[in-house]
Amino acid sequence: MRHSSSCYGAVLSRERPGKWLKGDGCYRHPQALAINPDAMRLEESIMHSAIPRNISFDILSKEKIERIHAASLHLIEKVGMIITGERTCQRLREAGAASGADGRMRIPATLVEQALESVPKSLTLYTRDGEPNMVLDANNPVYFGTHADQLAYVDPETGATRDFLKNDTATMCKIAAALPNLRFILSVGMSKDVHPEVQSQITFLETVRHFDKTINFSTNDIASLQEIIDMAAIVAGGHDALAQRPFIFNYCEPIPPLTHPVESTEKLWISAEHRIPVVYMPYCMMGGTAPMSPAGALAQCNAEVLVGLVITQLVTDGAPFIYGAMPSIMDMKTTIGSYGAAEFHLLVAAASEMANYYSLPFYGTAGCTDAKTLDEQAVSEATMEIFSTILSKANIVHDIGVADHCNSVCPELVVLADEVIEMLTHYGRGISVDTEALCLEVIEAVGPGGQYLNEPHTLQHFRSVFYPHLFSRQMNQPAASQIRTKIREKIAHILDTHEVPELNETVRQELSHLHERYMSR
Repeated sequence: MRHSSSCYGAVLSRERPGKWLKGDGCYRHPQALAINPDAMRLEESIMHSAIPRNISFDILSKEKIERIHAASLHLIEKVGMIITGERTCQRLREAGAASGADGRMRIPATLVEQALESVPKSLTLYTRDGEPNMVLDANNPVYFGTHADQLAYVDPETGATRDFLKNDTATMCKIAAALPNLRFILSVGMSKDVHPEVQSQITFLETVRHFDKTINFSTNDIASLQEIIDMAAIVAGGHDALAQRPFIFNYCEPIPPLTHPVESTEKLWISAEHRIPVVYMPYCMMGGTAPMSPAGALAQCNAEVLVGLVITQLVTDGAPFIYGAMPSIMDMKTTIGSYGAAEFHLLVAAASEMANYYSLPFYGTAGCTDAKTLDEQAVSEATMEIFSTILSKANIVHDIGVADHCNSVCPELVVLADEVIEMLTHYGRGISVDTEALCLEVIEAVGPGGQYLNEPHTLQHFRSVFYPHLFSRQMNQPAASQIRTKIREKIAHILDTHEVPELNETVRQELSHLHERYMSR
């Protein structure tokens, strides 16, 4: 895998067998060479389908990372955070945090160190059927995902943007299930034709019925989080089975700058007590909710994430946690938080290096656009972002196909991005220079002035290069682009032919009863 100044820890089981220590600028297990055999076999069984990286690329030096880390500890320990949620604040105070007269909670750096020691450094996410799907560890494979729902939907038949409706979830799930480079889907809860009180639950029910890979989910309120975990437990065969083989992971956010409302702390608490992997992802805008400084924005985001980590580990020692960060810009011309800004994706890549410094999995963002539909801007921004992600240390990457600065999802962009991911995967594999790869015997056999077309070596290896499905390399190109037509044909083909396996009858009936109950509200 990638060889650079990155941290390399052991491939560990979720049970932490020892203490993680800080050394050489990284948080490492002292027995980093004592690889867990079960984890290794698991990795070997699925890594062939992960997207590897064999290119060294770093934005932050070791010195820069350590300065950002120190700045984050200063914010946590000296400046303080506004944290609400009675049981969370009580647990923090019992652990040594102090509530000031200014309403801020100041957390000792020792609690951060303890949390970094207890949190698992390796995490496996499963499919709906309990098969390993994504391994997140020091090898830094990368996996991409899209949305099951959004506020708006760019209809692939008309190209027009309209409200997202409940039935569109099945379409998005089927497309994502069929595309080989998408490994998870994000269930948000935004269908226009569903009552707001049950949007999160209904969207999850629709998603789990129509999607058989991993489901990332968020909720509109605290209560619905527990309800969704209970639904997932029905599918998994119980809460213990779900914790052992999680096919779901939760997404929640603090509110920058430096604020953790009860909605966020309770979601962290519930996820941690059920051992459901949770992403904690600050979304801040430089000049708006973060300083107009890349380093300052990174330090603030990092501090906010580390506080979320502390909370989860105080609830349950060893609770699975995923580092997320979305430090973007506030565009002063339009006042939007840009999803296509170059600075945004530079900072996301830098934040992934902070997560790597702690040996934590990182939840990134790519394949999205500020454009409203599939156009030249959308393709340019999405491609740049995926390329940046392939070079970064991100592990789970969401927002593929999200448009209009996160107001809509565009199935056509999802399909196009799948091809871009495939293309850039070949780039990310890098170049091997071992004896077999140098193939000097083949070169010698062909000799000066020869050709390789008839060589067995060519027949054996020609499929290793990227051959596009949507992009054209015809000798005589047509005068007009055929890309949009090919994308729409591919979507139609998926919807006509791809079959997502059904859940078993008992589970289907239980979920149907829940669906009827929620829809009757």
